[in-house]
Amino acid sequence: MTDKQAPGRPASLRGLRRTRFDHARRDLEMARAEDLAQLPPAGLILLVERLRMRLDDMLALLEEIDPDLPFPPR
Repeated sequence: MTDKQAPGRPASLRGLRRTRFDHARRDLEMARAEDLAQLPPAGLILLVERLRMRLDDMLALLEEIDPDLPFPPR
């Protein structure tokens, strides 16, 4: 079974793709809930790195779903 959809229809997320999306959403919600003023510098660095990795993963996910999206090469 492929995740290809008819043109013009949004692709649904299933399985691993859905899990990746849910993890990114959870990390973003956790970052929003953090009191950034209370985090030590090392904690801020870890938070930024986690969000950078999730953003990269979400861009990769979008490329998997629609390879024709106009993203610059990695």
